[in-house]
Amino acid sequence: MTAETITADASGTFKLGDLSVHRIGFGAMRLTGSAAFHLGTPSDRARSIAVLRRAVQLGVNHIDTAAFYFSSLRSANEIINAALSPYMDDLVIATKVGPFRDQAGEWATSARPDQLRGHVEENLRQLGRDHLDLVYLRRMRQDSIAEHFGALAELREEGLIRHLGISTIEPRHLTEALEIAPVVSVQNRYGLDVPRAEAQEVLRMCGDRGIAFVPYYSVAGEGAERGAAEARNDAEVLAVARAHGVSPAQIRVAWTLHQGPHVLAIPGTGNPDHIEENVAAGALWLSDDELARLNATHAEVS
Repeated sequence: MTAETITADASGTFKLGDLSVHRIGFGAMRLTGSAAFHLGTPSDRARSIAVLRRAVQLGVNHIDTAAFYFSSLRSANEIINAALSPYMDDLVIATKVGPFRDQAGEWATSARPDQLRGHVEENLRQLGRDHLDLVYLRRMRQDSIAEHFGALAELREEGLIRHLGISTIEPRHLTEALEIAPVVSVQNRYGLDVPRAEAQEVLRMCGDRGIAFVPYYSVAGEGAERGAAEARNDAEVLAVARAHGVSPAQIRVAWTLHQGPHVLAIPGTGNPDHIEENVAAGALWLSDDELARLNATHAEVS
């Protein structure tokens, strides 16, 4: 690592409960292949392992994964285990439960509350852990999350889970969850290409309560799980990127982090050449004028 290499430290830190992480983390979804967790071309396992090890070398200590991140030959959790076990003491691995897929890769219905223990135990087995640092309940269109979140809260009391989060929620679901157990993090879709109204209130509520807000697809934009290559490169994003001599994806990550000190970023990649770019985005400082221009673009999406 050269003296000029930017590390995740430059992005600052935030606490997930009692666990301090750098605000630039890593999303593991794309480790499994070109079509992420869909049944696309499997990734090169050695290359995916190299990506993870380079991320940690660059100071990344927050990795987001799930047992349902797998392709025909690859499992994100297995790759994480192979690359990083035995795990460093400061490494925080977050996973999520709720949706699940059968062995053929087909999506099944949302897990029942009584199935969540098995899904937590599967993550433990795949990752080679005796407890999970952070588990999100990913809401699957339920009107109420109380029963599902309560089941995870029981596993937290048993020591299988250290901290709890929730994902794809509306404001009322955060209120509902906080009446059951502490919530340290919320994952909702959020980015320059996502309508402002979809997540703005949840973003604000998290900031008011000291809860981390961790957007997903913040770089991919309209392309969602198909990846950053599908993202809209709006004129303002391109102009700001040129002014800084960086990629549009880096500007999208930087804009995300500028939305509040409680906002974390988890850009993912299966390409070792991109990991340094993603981490370096955490050091980008956008001027008030640049933020205003980008915020105007965001408002137009609404």
